Amino acid sequence: MAPKKPATAAGPASSSATSTSTSSTRQLDKIALNIVQHYQKTTPQRTKLLDTFMAFLVIVGGIQFAYCVLAGNYPFNAFLSGFSATVGQFVLTASLRIQTTEANKSEFPSVSPERSFV
Repeated sequence: MAPKKPATAAGPASSSATSTSTSSTRQLDKIALNIVQHYQKTTPQRTKLLDTFMAFLVIVGGIQFAYCVLAGNYPFNAFLSGFSATVGQFVLTASLRIQTTEANKSEFPSVSPERSFV
């Protein structure tokens, strides 16, 4: 039978692994907080509104898909039309967001943000 290793040998290695994971978690928290603060400072209100609507569309599409999986897809045409309408609205809103973003002014020189919304 092989001799057992002392329990103290594993102690320092596990504590350094824990401190490394804690510091990486803190760094990830700082990065996420920095991204959110930068988004809130530099993003115009119209773009934030479009982003909120796009998040709503993702939630609605997810609910529709979950309902189809859990409750069954008997009226499959209804699910298909509702889900495709949600995806289509998301795509159109994404293109509107691209056209109205200030960073993309050079890509769409003849289209004003007001014209994009109309």
